[in-house]
Amino acid sequence: MLNHSRTEILVVDDDAMSRRVLAQLLTAAGYKCSVCRDGSEALEAVHARTPSLLLLDFDMPGPNGAEVLRRLRSDQRPAIAQIPAIMLTAHGSEESEVSCLQAGADDFVTKPVNAAVLRARIETQLRLRSMRRQLQRQNDELEKWRRNLERDLAAARLTQQSLIPQKPPALPGWQVATYYRPVIQVGGDIYGWLRMKDGRILFWIADGTGHGAAAALLTTLAKLLFHHGSAEHNTPVSVMEAVNHDFCSIFGGRSFMTAMCVAVEPATGRASIVGAGHPPLLIARLRGATETIASVAPPLGLVEHPELTETIVDLRPGDTFLLYTDGLFGSRKGKEPRLTPQRLGKMLDHSAPSAEAMLGRILAEAMPAKGEETLPDDVATLAVRRTG
Repeated sequence: MLNHSRTEILVVDDDAMSRRVLAQLLTAAGYKCSVCRDGSEALEAVHARTPSLLLLDFDMPGPNGAEVLRRLRSDQRPAIAQIPAIMLTAHGSEESEVSCLQAGADDFVTKPVNAAVLRARIETQLRLRSMRRQLQRQNDELEKWRRNLERDLAAARLTQQSLIPQKPPALPGWQVATYYRPVIQVGGDIYGWLRMKDGRILFWIADGTGHGAAAALLTTLAKLLFHHGSAEHNTPVSVMEAVNHDFCSIFGGRSFMTAMCVAVEPATGRASIVGAGHPPLLIARLRGATETIASVAPPLGLVEHPELTETIVDLRPGDTFLLYTDGLFGSRKGKEPRLTPQRLGKMLDHSAPSAEAMLGRILAEAMPAKGEETLPDDVATLAVRRTG
């Protein structure tokens, strides 16, 4: 039930008897009531003190009810332009009803006024006004939440950009090309490289669950864990075991990430590969063959002691390996069939003059141009070629 004590209704009617009767009726119903004799006086009153509702006679000398409403509806101030207005008319025809509504009235009541009908229509308009205000408050709160979320995402994006390498490492005899594209401002994919204690270069990639700020936090954690693990362990298996142990300790199996790492001896090209729930590593040999190294262990964070295995390969000059996240599989420009590791392997251009050229040709075939389509998942790729 609406509280009438704070509801002020402005009655505008050129007939003194009508004004008196309406004022008595509304006062008896518990409303505050003020009156005006014509449209000009009503316009001044509304601008001086905005009422809760306007009860406006249609036929008046000077600005009539329709003209008063047109002026109010065109006001730049929403509080005035959106005042609920009920038009009073002595004409019960459809033409009169249409005129009232076209003038901007929310409802109309014919004279002589039926007290019960008038109260019911006033109550309806006041409820609608209350609902509009409540909806506006909710919209304002939603807009505030959206702005806060955008600020959080912007901060997360800056944080993630600082974590993802912006240029390839200076590694004589090797080329490194990368690509990163999140679904929104931030994503759950991350990659990197670091030098191990024995001099090998560890290239790694990880794909955490989810998107947005929460996923960005996972990528931050992933980088910290890989760097911490590499500082204390000598093999890619032991590094992945350390990352898995810390991940399980933090989340207790409630979150996980797929990962793969490749430890490369720059001078010899010997590479040690370890995967955990991640898409297969692809190796494009200079002579045209493609090799696939699959992940055997489950994703990191699910099992306390996973059986991680190491695969050893020798990379010769001209050979290239490709690390990527599974978002690449769902980015096929809407084409069928869906991209798979096997199809991706067939897309590798063994004759590409550089790692960047090879990666560029894959992305040109698999990825939609920015702005064309929305990606279903984050995409990260890393192509590494031995050149000498």
